[in-house]
Amino acid sequence: MQQNSCFLILSLSICFLSLIFSNARKDALAGGWKPIKNIKNPHVIKIAKFAVDQYNKQSKVSLKLDEVVKGETQVVSGINYKLNLKAKDGSAVNTYEAVVWEKLWLHFRNLTSFTLVMD
Repeated sequence: MQQNSCFLILSLSICFLSLIFSNARKDALAGGWKPIKNIKNPHVIKIAKFAVDQYNKQSKVSLKLDEVVKGETQVVSGINYKLNLKAKDGSAVNTYEAVVWEKLWLHFRNLTSFTLVMD
């Protein structure tokens, strides 16, 4: 009887642990977009400013970052940041989606896309 109880507890523990570790491994895998919990984080703001600055240089315009509305990250060879941000163009405020690829350890950032979001 005691041997059966030990076997049952051991079997349930193994099943439970494998479930926990399989979910943790899925969260760490590359590819999935995860919401940014704190869009006011200084690093997120720095990424948004970089996106607006790069877009201004490429497009010869002068948008000014107003705020980050929401964002997501994606683990790749580095991190992709997909940010919805509001930017001023003179007196008009528009929403844009910017994607920035960053490899922090290489001090590398690249603006992948910057598009107007139609409300």
